[in-house]
Amino acid sequence: MNLQQRGYRVDWVEAGEPGVNAVFELQPELVILDLNLPDIDGLEVLRRIRREVELPVLILTARDAVNHRIEGLDNGADDYLVKPFDLDELEARLRALQRRAAGRSQAMLTYRDIRIDTQARQVFFLEELITLGRREYELLVYLLESAGRVLTRRQIEEQLYENDLESNALEVHVHNLRKSWVKN
Repeated sequence: MNLQQRGYRVDWVEAGEPGVNAVFELQPELVILDLNLPDIDGLEVLRRIRREVELPVLILTARDAVNHRIEGLDNGADDYLVKPFDLDELEARLRALQRRAAGRSQAMLTYRDIRIDTQARQVFFLEELITLGRREYELLVYLLESAGRVLTRRQIEEQLYENDLESNALEVHVHNLRKSWVKN
C-alpha cells in the first residue's frame, strides 16, 4: 500500500533540479527527499529549498552512516529515515511533521463538539463516530486547523484540490459535511 492509497496527494519528481522547481511551483505541505539524485546531490536540493521556503522536509535515503544523518539534519532536514523502511513508520513520521508544522504536538484536533483523531483519520461529533469521504475529511481538518481565521474560497480550493477541481466541487463537499452533522 502506498501513500496515495492512504489518502496523501503525492507529486513525484525524479531529479533534483525539477524537484526544486516543483517545490516552488506546487508549494507542498512537506517534502520527502532522497539524497541520491541523478543530477544534483540531495543535500544541495535541501539547501536550495531552505533558502526560499520553510516547510517540513524528511530525508528518505539509503545513506545510513551516522555522519550522513547528521549532515542531513544540520543542513535543514526535519527528519531522516533510512531505506529500507516500513511504510507505517514513514506515515507516522509524516503525521508528526504535519502536526509540528501546524503548531500541534498531539494527533488530536478539537473544536467545540468536533474531535478529529488525525492518526486514525476518525471524526467524532458529540463523541459519535462520523464517516466522511476523503475530501470532506481533508476539508474539515483544514477548517479546524484554521479555526479563528477567515479563509477565502480560493484558499480552501488551493489547499484541497490541484487540477481536479470541478466548478461546484467545494459546494458539494461542504454540503456533504453539513449532511454528516444533521444525521446525528
